[in-house]
Amino acid sequence: MTKELMWLALTAMLTGVLWIPYILDRIVVRGLVGSMANPSRNDKPQSPWAQRLYFAHTNAVDNLVVFAALVLVIDAAGKGSATTATACAVYFWARLAHAVIYALGIPFARTIAFAIGFAAQVVLALAIFNLA
Repeated sequence: MTKELMWLALTAMLTGVLWIPYILDRIVVRGLVGSMANPSRNDKPQSPWAQRLYFAHTNAVDNLVVFAALVLVIDAAGKGSATTATACAVYFWARLAHAVIYALGIPFARTIAFAIGFAAQVVLALAIFNLA
């Protein structure tokens, strides 16, 4: 397995578990049965941090599509390098930081973490066309 694919797998796993804390909060706030009911406008709101983590998770899912496509093209084209492996690692850590910072409610830092992840994606895109 290439380093790029390893970081893709780790990013997918991270994205896959980001829902757990906000679902646990939902159980605490609404009870086990209430947390399994269909969503309603009358539901008791979750904790602010859990609401923010929900949005961070949604954002992570949206961006995983782009990241995965770039990594898979790099792998299929044999364009992996130290630069692309580093970009993938940076992307993973930026996404982890983004989720934590978003849940903590630190807007400026959240934007920086997002921008770092986006820059890592740009590096991957450039590498596909031998520009990085």
